Order: sequence, then structure tokens, then C-alpha cells
Amino acid sequence: MTPIISARSLTKRYGGVVALDGLNLDVASGVIHAVVGENGAGKSTLMKVLAGVVKPEAGAILFDGAQVAIDSPAAARRRGVGMVYQELSLFPERSVLANLFVNREPLRRGLVSTRAMEEMSRELLDRLGLHVDVRAPVGRLSIGEQQLVELARVLLEKPLLLILDEPNSALNKRETDRLFAILQQLREQGVTMLYVSHRLEEVFAISDRVTVARNGKDVLTRDRAGLAMSEVIEAMIGAEREYVFPPPTRTSVTQASELRVEALSGGELEQVSFAARSGEVVGLAGLEGAGVQTLLAILFGARKARSGQAVFPDSRGLPRTPTEAARRGVCLVPADRKRNGLMLERSILFNISQVAVGAVEGGFSLFSRARATARAVRQIERLRIRTPSAETLVNHLSGGNQQKVLIAKWLEIEPRTVLLDDPTRGVDIGAKREIYQLIRQMSADGRIVVFSSTELPELIGLCDRILVLYRGRLVDELAGDEIDNHTLLHLINTGERPPTRTDAVP
Repeated sequence: MTPIISARSLTKRYGGVVALDGLNLDVASGVIHAVVGENGAGKSTLMKVLAGVVKPEAGAILFDGAQVAIDSPAAARRRGVGMVYQELSLFPERSVLANLFVNREPLRRGLVSTRAMEEMSRELLDRLGLHVDVRAPVGRLSIGEQQLVELARVLLEKPLLLILDEPNSALNKRETDRLFAILQQLREQGVTMLYVSHRLEEVFAISDRVTVARNGKDVLTRDRAGLAMSEVIEAMIGAEREYVFPPPTRTSVTQASELRVEALSGGELEQVSFAARSGEVVGLAGLEGAGVQTLLAILFGARKARSGQAVFPDSRGLPRTPTEAARRGVCLVPADRKRNGLMLERSILFNISQVAVGAVEGGFSLFSRARATARAVRQIERLRIRTPSAETLVNHLSGGNQQKVLIAKWLEIEPRTVLLDDPTRGVDIGAKREIYQLIRQMSADGRIVVFSSTELPELIGLCDRILVLYRGRLVDELAGDEIDNHTLLHLINTGERPPTRTDAVP
């Protein structure tokens, strides 16, 4: 039987990073075909190629056995391809109806008819369980409701191939169950689906066939009915990747300090308790939505806890604001440096002084260029930031050097508690190793280091202990010889340790 869509030897590079490396895929008609893999495996790039958003450098796409050119989203839609992105692409100030019918508004007597929109969308919205005021701005809806609007917009186009990239990342369990019921109905109606998810238990619950991607290649494709989750995990991990991590640095600090978290709840978090001590790197692992980012935000004062408490080295509780956190020696290096961490249009000098002057010293009305220059020069030398001058604009630096500036601005206040959220995202391997060394040194200097990463080898290579969060709860802690790829990947995907492997009895 000819696949409805096939990918042949797709290749795509972003600079020196190979996102797709000769990947192949065959998707049969009327099935839910899941594509899984670790972060950076090429899943999202593949979906964007099939949806016409990204153009591959080599390879071919076939529909019903015939090679076609999908060089734009419009061309993909003409072929019956619809895609629901993980990132919302709605217009928040426009109504739900306006978002459902972007650039294809029904007309009556030459005018846009909101009544026609309501009639055309009512049945689908009811099936999705989306009972909202469709004439109100979509920005007033919850994130979960907005995600369902995104799905409804694509479904109204009646696609032959529906691509879903983490479609339930913002949905709660009830909304997810409803979504899966809709997907099963669509499958029965003959709609073919490509489903991307990190949550393997959901992949096994909803899919008919599974492809595993690793390092831009397809490494396994099998019917889900004859596949074990452990096989998928093994395929995702593959051979050990070559990451060179600096060895732990012996600490000279005699007086240990501690961060204690007790029964902390907030957002998706439920009753999380743990301790982190100076001289160790404590990892946080979990899928998106598991609560890792929420936990870091609460500890930094960027979000409020619903209940529970934390006690920091200064014997005080949770900071009420990020400014208070900074003044108490608590810092957060965010995952998205461009949106949340740096002022890209300002100089290295200004960025490195941002926290020291803005939060600790009382404001930029007291800004001293001489002191700011001394700070910048000190950190440029300490972190080996490659730049011709402290006056260089941050957006002129490489990703790795931008990340060093982000870390440098916090080092200037000598933080006692360091929260790191994916601190090496988007930097090259050379800069990564320098940041790994810096993390080791911060721990050796007696700081409390709590480290989150989407790359499992980083967690395994750097952390003394790893705390695993699953659906908002702390489900396990790994330390020493317990820390390995297989156990960690199984835990973050299922909330449970894998079955114990025993030798066969002769």
C-alpha cells in the first residue's frame, strides 16, 4: 500500500548544526504515526519541512508516491496538510471566531459574516468541549483553551494529513483526554496524523505506529502493537554521545549551607520537598510541563507558591520578587537568554552591571561608568568572553559568549544560591565545556547549585544528585551509580523506574 506521505533522505542544517541527516519516513493513510526522540533529534524540523515552513537542503517529499514541492505553508495546505504548533500562533486581541477563520472569512452579501462563522464552527467546538464566548478576544482564554482554538482552526480546514507538534503541552488531563478522543474519531474518519510528543506513555496510548529519530536520522520504525517502551527508550538513547565533562572540583569551604524546600505547591507543582547543599550540583529533570520551570520561578520569586515553604541559606523564606531574590544572593539564569536574560541592544558593560546596579546598589541613577567598566573587564577575563571591547553590543556576540555575559551579570553579586535553567542551550560544544567548568567551580566555591537541562547527558555528566519531576510531583531521586541514561529517561517519561534487568536463569 502506497504511503500517503513519504520523506526521502531529508537533510537540513542550521549553521554547523545538522538538524536532519538523511531522514526517511513513510506514513500510511488513516493512522496516527508518532515521531519521538530526544531534544535536538530533528522531530520539529521534520514536521516544519512537511508543513512547508522549512525548506530542506536535500531529499524529497512524496504524496501518494509522487514527488511534490512543498515550498511554503500555502503549498502544504493545498495538499491537505495542516499543522498544530506547540507555540501558539493566535492573534490575542482578535475574537475566537476571527482566529478560526484567518484569511478565509465567509462572506454574505459581500460582508464578513460572524453568524456564518458561528454556524460553521459550532459543532467542532462542541466536540472539542470548548464552550467559550466566541466573540470575545482569544487572549482572555486560558492557555489550554487557546491550544484548543489552535487545533480547531486547523481542523476546520479538513486536512488529509494533520501534524501535531506537542499538541497537549498546555492541556490538563481532562483536556488531554478529550483531545485524544477527538484524534481517535478523526482517525476513524480517515484523517492521517503525525504526532510528536515527549510523553511516551501518551504515544503508546494513542498511536498506531512509531518512528524514533536520533541525531537527525530515523533509527527505528515499528507498529506500536509490537513495540515495548523500553525498546523506544533504547533507540532514543543510542550509542553514548561524546560529552567531555570536567571532573568535580574539591571544595575548600568548611561551613556548608543549605536550601530546604518543604511541601511546595504552586502551578502544576504538588507537595515538592527536597534539600540542596553547597558543594554539590543538584539536577532537576522532567518533561516540559512537569514543573521544573515553575519550581525555579517560585524559588526566584518570579511566581507565587500556593502552599509550602522554603528556607534559604540566610534563614529566610521564599523571596517575594526577583529583586528581593537578587538582593539576598539568589540568582536565576533563564533558558531563553534573548527574551528573559539579556538586553541585546545594549553593551556587555551595561548588561553585566544590570543586576549589581539595578537590584543591589539601588538603581541606575547611581550608575558609575568607571565601576561598570571594571566589572565588565573582570568578568570578560574571568569567563574568557571573546570580544574586542566591553562596549561591544551583546547582539554582536556568538551564542556562547552571550550566555557567558548572562552568567557574568549574576556572578558580580556573588550569589549564594544559583538556579540554572538549561544554561547551555544553543551554544557550541567549546562554550558548553567552559560553562560546565564554571558550574563545577561555583559548586566548589560553596554555592548551592540547582541545575536543569533538557539534555540528559548534561544532567548525568554534571550532577551529584538528580531530582525527577513528573506531572508536578517529585517522583524519585537518583545519585551515584543509579544515574544512567536508561533509568533517567524512563523516569521522566513514566514517573517510574524501569523494571530491574536480571540475567536469564540457565
